[in-house]
Amino acid sequence: MTDDRIVSGASDDENDESFEMSLRPQNFDQYIGQDDLKKKLKIYIQAAQQREESLDHVLLYGPPGLGKTTLANVIANEMGVDMKTTTGPAIEKKGDLVALLNELQPGDILFIDEIHRLPKEVEEMLYSAMEDYYVDIIIGNDDATKHPVHFDLPPFTLIGATTRAGLLDSPFRDRFGIVERMNYYNDRDLEKIVKRSAKIFHSKIKEEGAHEIALRSRGTPRVANRLLKRVRDFAQVANHDEIDVKSVDTALNALGVDKNGLDRTDIKLLSTMIDFYDGGPVGLNTLAANIGEESETISEMYEPYLLQIGYLKRTARGRMVTRAGYEHLGRKYPETN
Repeated sequence: MTDDRIVSGASDDENDESFEMSLRPQNFDQYIGQDDLKKKLKIYIQAAQQREESLDHVLLYGPPGLGKTTLANVIANEMGVDMKTTTGPAIEKKGDLVALLNELQPGDILFIDEIHRLPKEVEEMLYSAMEDYYVDIIIGNDDATKHPVHFDLPPFTLIGATTRAGLLDSPFRDRFGIVERMNYYNDRDLEKIVKRSAKIFHSKIKEEGAHEIALRSRGTPRVANRLLKRVRDFAQVANHDEIDVKSVDTALNALGVDKNGLDRTDIKLLSTMIDFYDGGPVGLNTLAANIGEESETISEMYEPYLLQIGYLKRTARGRMVTRAGYEHLGRKYPETN
């Protein structure tokens, strides 16, 4: 699943990943936002270090672009250990997992992004690895040569990241001692992130310019940094030495990102529900067919933010546009809804 919208929290482009790496904080002091989660993680890390143990397994879940990978890196740095990084789809068979686990030193971290996409057989192999630090595999190509092999593993920490924690089987999810949801960021923290990123880029930005980018960033650091990158391009071409609110407004209006961070796709989704279904309720599959998107893309990429800001609601009969959604589009809300 890909999503190339500028306001998407997803990251599918290698250049985007490289861009994020240049901005990535290295410790909790540099990591902006998620304050409650950071406080808890600091305690867990300090306790593990005092006991000279590896950190308990961690599951981080929430919408894309909130910094799950970044936080995993910070945890590794704070623990003073190395981290191996992979994704669920990249581990196709048991042998792939064994190869990764075999590289770990005591206390190291194995980070698996999109952990909900692990094959079932790999997920089940992780049960013994997580609980008792061993795996058993069968090697050999036929009945005559097949035999079990027992691999002991050093104590390690598995950090899993997912946008869909509900897809993890309960036995797997229950093996994570630390399960935490990452929430959307407030405008104040996003403004700090924009200022920090601008400083790293050696770009001058005014307070109100950083604030305007924060307002349009959908509560998501990845979106904030992506918008900053595009605004910087517009300001440079216009020979502006400093990014101000006018520069931001000009650039983001040209990119189709409105004052609340909605883009043309969001507007199309809400407008379609109003124009064809009187604001709803409408089923997800029907809506997907109407706007030419996959149901999964709508539920994972579009809906979370629209639900968060109160423009959309889910009911037992389907999705509905709220009064606030009507008002944002300048439409009259039907009082019969």
